[in-house]
Amino acid sequence: MTENEDPYQEGKRAGAHPLVVVFGILLGLWLFVAFIVPSSKNKQAVGTDGGNAIVAEDPDAAPVIFKVQTTIAEMNTMAVVIPHQATDSQVIGLLKRLKQERLDGTLTQHIPATTPGHKLGEHAVADLYIFSDKMYAEPDTVRTLARGAHAPGNLYPQAIPFEVAMEAVRGHYQINLHDTGKPDKGSLGFSDESGVHSKHFRPIF
Repeated sequence: MTENEDPYQEGKRAGAHPLVVVFGILLGLWLFVAFIVPSSKNKQAVGTDGGNAIVAEDPDAAPVIFKVQTTIAEMNTMAVVIPHQATDSQVIGLLKRLKQERLDGTLTQHIPATTPGHKLGEHAVADLYIFSDKMYAEPDTVRTLARGAHAPGNLYPQAIPFEVAMEAVRGHYQINLHDTGKPDKGSLGFSDESGVHSKHFRPIF
């Protein structure tokens, strides 16, 4: 174009073609979605690891059936067995159901009284271990868990080691109505009073 030519001559288009502008806008939006949005999702995942993974609870999970396998009256403790195929979501549902029944005063319909005749109730103090393998729901294993990780090693020498028993616990429900601040404690997995816990331990309430 010479110096004297008018860039806005009649019949000639000035600037970029409209289709080029439209495609440019679409390309910009695509780049925004492709790079900006995924990076924000990645930021949400930072700081999580396998030990603290959040279990996606399924509120529609079918109630899991269970059977009381062992009762140790002097320790206010018992062990129940659930099916192997029970999911973590079903275990959470069972823990919440037991707590609600305790609050409603109907827990004795499914769990034998641990403190019969007690002024605070039939389950004023209780320790309930949930297993999916019947071999762990035996008295020696339950006593091993109840005495904790730091008890002398010469106690119950024939029992399954604490570390093995701990990892076999699917769920744990403790009731202590003397603790008015937090009378109910429920968790996936197991943790003793010293803080030693199984790999898949997660507090539920």
